[in-house]
Amino acid sequence: MSPEILAKYPELTVEGATSIRQRLEISNEAVTEIGVEAAKQAILEWGRPVNQITHLVYVTSSEIRLPGGDLHLARDLGLNTDVNRVMLYMLGCYGGVTGLRVAKDLAENNPGSRVLLVTTETTIIGYRPPNPSRPYDLVGAALFGDGAAAVILGAHPSPYLETPFFELHWAGQSFLPNTDHTIVGNLTEEGLIFHLGRDLPKIIEDNIVAFCDKLLEIAAATGKQELNFGDLFWAVHPGGPAILNVVEKKFNLPPEKLQCSREVLMDYGNVSSNTILYVLDYLRHNRSSKVGNVNVKTTIEENHADCASHSDEWGLILAFGPGITFEGLVARKLS
Repeated sequence: MSPEILAKYPELTVEGATSIRQRLEISNEAVTEIGVEAAKQAILEWGRPVNQITHLVYVTSSEIRLPGGDLHLARDLGLNTDVNRVMLYMLGCYGGVTGLRVAKDLAENNPGSRVLLVTTETTIIGYRPPNPSRPYDLVGAALFGDGAAAVILGAHPSPYLETPFFELHWAGQSFLPNTDHTIVGNLTEEGLIFHLGRDLPKIIEDNIVAFCDKLLEIAAATGKQELNFGDLFWAVHPGGPAILNVVEKKFNLPPEKLQCSREVLMDYGNVSSNTILYVLDYLRHNRSSKVGNVNVKTTIEENHADCASHSDEWGLILAFGPGITFEGLVARKLS
């Protein structure tokens, strides 16, 4: 969103104006552009030829077209024409962790594969002009942001050629009955009309412990060491300050455990499916991070522990979204 876009598309500022075509003109192009940029940087850091990408997992809630953005990304990145593509669509804030889960399964079940996961989002499709009758819209406008992220996953990394920084060990998803009206988005002539229930933090507070207990129980049953919440690193999707607060409270976590999530929220806002990948990027760096083409120096007071410096080997990757759906991974930090 910019003054230039609003000048070119003045109908976006008119309450009730039909503008879905215009929004998609902007969004479809934008998500491809920033998704390609993120993917190119991930491939560059990976250091291997692009033709060794065997699978593409594409996550977005910000475009609608045929063919989908998965094909546009594959073409613009120069991927092989026989790359296996998966598009995960309209998952909202938990889409990034879903993408990790699907990419993990593809990598483990296709020996030698390398899976490129791309998440990309823009808020233009849900923008609404300010209206005195909807003051809460301003909260969403302040909270959500645009961006893209990319990561490459594979099993059995090649020695000296690949340097992984996380292992994904077990993944799980759960939805909560009778909560499907808490987060709602409906596509209309005016764009995506989005509703975020104010009871979301309370729903998460009431159910998050049971979900995480199950993650750790199944991880332990598959032969992993017994894990305790206080000994883990925590990569939590920062849907908003209240969500991070309830997670911190329920698990009695010291502030540094969620510092990376809070830093991402301050620097970028809630960038929907991308945000969890930003948190993981912050976790693997020491005080500084690079997301997209922006070098970020996180500001952490001296009396706070650095979000990336503690040595917790095992951890949880968590996100929450429409459904209400919980998505989680048990992961191990390698560096």
